[in-house]
Amino acid sequence: MGVSKVAVAAAALMLMVLVIHHPAVEGITCGQVTSSVGQCLGYLKTGGKPVAGCCNGVRGLNSLARTPGDRKQACACLKTIAGAVKGINYGYAAALPGKCGVKIPYPISPNTDCSK
Repeated sequence: MGVSKVAVAAAALMLMVLVIHHPAVEGITCGQVTSSVGQCLGYLKTGGKPVAGCCNGVRGLNSLARTPGDRKQACACLKTIAGAVKGINYGYAAALPGKCGVKIPYPISPNTDCSK
């Protein structure tokens, strides 16, 4: 699996929670989700400071989340992508929204129920 897919998967997991509680563009696609979080893989595996492109993607995905249906779709995409990536540190994933200036009222976890 290429680095870009791995990065997207890792970031996707983290962002799925964001998307669940923040609106997404109606008809959001997994491609859009992947593109939004693709630059976060390095951070999700090693921590440190996320690159600007990662945080821009996190904020952009959060802005796209506008309807409950889109939030659920984005969440499902993130979980699928994250499941395909090895080496994600979920502690780093949970910290990513805050490091990018996005506030969410719940922990980011691979156990998030996307139906809610």
